[in-house]
Amino acid sequence: MLSQALSETISKLTRVDGRPVEWAVSQGYVAYDEAVAAMEARAAAIAAGEAVELVWLLEHPPLYTAGVSSKDGDLLDAARFPVHRSGRGGQFTYHGPGQRVAYVMLDLNPRGKDVRTFVRGLEQWIIGALAEFGVPADVREGRVGVWVERKGPGWSREDKIAAIGVKVRKWVSFHGISLNVEPDLDHFSGIVPCGIAEHGVTSLVDLGVPATMDEADAALKTSFRRLFGVVTEGTAPV
Repeated sequence: MLSQALSETISKLTRVDGRPVEWAVSQGYVAYDEAVAAMEARAAAIAAGEAVELVWLLEHPPLYTAGVSSKDGDLLDAARFPVHRSGRGGQFTYHGPGQRVAYVMLDLNPRGKDVRTFVRGLEQWIIGALAEFGVPADVREGRVGVWVERKGPGWSREDKIAAIGVKVRKWVSFHGISLNVEPDLDHFSGIVPCGIAEHGVTSLVDLGVPATMDEADAALKTSFRRLFGVVTEGTAPV
């Protein structure tokens, strides 16, 4: 049974008119600058009433991005991968092969015009997708993203499995989430991910869940429908 808080979040995030969201997946790796340009163009078209909403799934080649709250000291190895300054919220993060990036271009006008509720919806989207694999996950006060608790004989720790960083312009969102399916976790060592040094990062495969990218996509789609409504097949911008 859904909690009252989650039920209220869903009621705010689902379009009352039931208009579907396009869902598109790019094959191969998409350059970051090219993706940002395509996102901004689509978000502007949505705001102008010239395009429908879109969730765009892709993979990037290895790179670091710096959000608007990033601190230069959190970039530990500037020469390791290209570094892109981004207009999204948040701090430093890594994108690369084996990580599913989902760029979310939604019109918040018919979805409550509430950015905090929207971000909670993104969190619950990821949590619900991980639940499809039997992976319990949650958010933590004062920390961005989605976290899992790991335990062993005499030890326990919390690792981050997904990041969230969005921007909203004219009540249309862009940028989005990244879910670690099977990335090279050593690639995160060139930054302090999201400014949090005292915790680690993990992935589905690192947790012992041998998920493919297609399986992760299916779980994301199932969870998205529960929160945001109907989806229909679309065409990737790139």
